[in-house]
Amino acid sequence: MGPVLNGLIKLQSVENRLRAAKAKLARCRRSVIVQENQVRSLQSALEAKKEEAQLTKVQCDRLELELKSRDAEVNKLRASLNTAKTNKEYAAVLTMLNTTKADNSKIEAQILELMKAVEADEEESAAIRKQIEEQIQVLEDIRKKADSSAGEHEAEIAKIQAEWNEVAKGIPAKALAVFKRVADTYDGEAVVKIDEQEGRSGAYSCGGCFMGVTAESVNLLMTRDDIIRCSNCTRILVLGESTD
Repeated sequence: MGPVLNGLIKLQSVENRLRAAKAKLARCRRSVIVQENQVRSLQSALEAKKEEAQLTKVQCDRLELELKSRDAEVNKLRASLNTAKTNKEYAAVLTMLNTTKADNSKIEAQILELMKAVEADEEESAAIRKQIEEQIQVLEDIRKKADSSAGEHEAEIAKIQAEWNEVAKGIPAKALAVFKRVADTYDGEAVVKIDEQEGRSGAYSCGGCFMGVTAESVNLLMTRDDIIRCSNCTRILVLGESTD
């Protein structure tokens, strides 16, 4: 192989290191995003719980107003008992009074349950607020560490990128354009070695997709410094040790 293919092999090595460094930076930043999402999730849960408590309070207030009105009705019925002129009228008013009092007792029980629910919601809200405070502190710690690590990763990336640029200078523009295109397609894996299939003399396969490579392609790589691409995956093929 000539200087073009050897240059691409070297560039592939640098490309792998560059992408690995960028992946470290991405993971570093992703840890902050994950924690931010955790805080936002808790904040959403708190808002939902507060809204739930508010709706329960509104329902409780409505029942208390209804109970107040019904208590006034009980007082009127009690007064009516004293003014009843016949036993039949007295019995009818007494029945209404007892029915109203029974209904009022049910409403009082509902109000009590609603008040318990509000109290439980407020306790849960307090617990969520505490979690938010704790997770915000965790977020600050993660952000500080991430900022520190990000600086180191960015410095590493800049150093490798400079090396990449230097190696790329020795590669013709057309070959470099092909490399970049294929690298973007296969997450950096643009150049792959041809493997000689075990137990089969003269049978070769692509080191990327493992599909067959013709002997003609191998012969071209042995005699010319041209880019030969896999007919299946389109990666750039170079000779492996067993095919040199």
